[in-house]
Amino acid sequence: MNTGTPVPDSYYERIDEHRYKPTAHASGAWDPDEQHFSPLGGLVVHAIDRHLAARPDTGLVPARISYDILGRLALDECEIRVDTVRPGRTIELIEAVVLIAGRPVVRARAWLLATVDTSAVAAGPDDRLAPPEALAPWPMTSVWPGGYIASLDVRPLAPPAPGRTTTWICTRVGLVASEPSGTLASYLALVDTANGIAVRQPPTAWMYPNVDLTVHLHRQPEGHWTGLDTTVTFGPTGQGLTSTVLHDLNGPVGHAQQILTVRPMPHR
Repeated sequence: MNTGTPVPDSYYERIDEHRYKPTAHASGAWDPDEQHFSPLGGLVVHAIDRHLAARPDTGLVPARISYDILGRLALDECEIRVDTVRPGRTIELIEAVVLIAGRPVVRARAWLLATVDTSAVAAGPDDRLAPPEALAPWPMTSVWPGGYIASLDVRPLAPPAPGRTTTWICTRVGLVASEPSGTLASYLALVDTANGIAVRQPPTAWMYPNVDLTVHLHRQPEGHWTGLDTTVTFGPTGQGLTSTVLHDLNGPVGHAQQILTVRPMPHR
């Protein structure tokens, strides 16, 4: 009989205005004692949303957010501080810093741009992915451990191939307990998963964690499905790149890039 404490149905629980406690659902794929970066990336946007909501609405929307992962993301209480770096009426730069045990572990910057009606000139690739309802789930836990991976509903358009996969991802787990999250925060909470969907080498033999994530958006995503059209490249000198075209049910919304450090798994 399981006598353990029930796991909250969220990735984080709020402690106070700036601090959050990760749940078991946030545990990482490389190390279960670390946070998977994907939900933490969404939490950063959630904190930015709260920062923006505390002031008059400017009508600006996030068009780029870049994350630099500075250190180990222990599965422990984290603090997020948000500041305006470059204010403006049509362009603004916001910075968020995540601290664990008082030490910065993630530094994120988001460019906000003005919204203007450009529908008359809107153009670009608009191929839509096959809808997720028609696709069979894929047990990503067959490749990766961790509470975060176990929380996902993953539906690839075709069987995942080394270095190349297109898939839909969603989750029933909320971002912050008893607290609504914006669509962009919930969407971006799944984007970092891209580095794990098209594995080139077994993660039991090789390590290839990303040290950053940069997302560019040409429109704001809608709905609760995140579409990842992903290609993974390993270079010959220890660096790799995960490149993803981001989709929602209406088509492409932008691109994501992750630089990887590729090295053999140390022998134990």
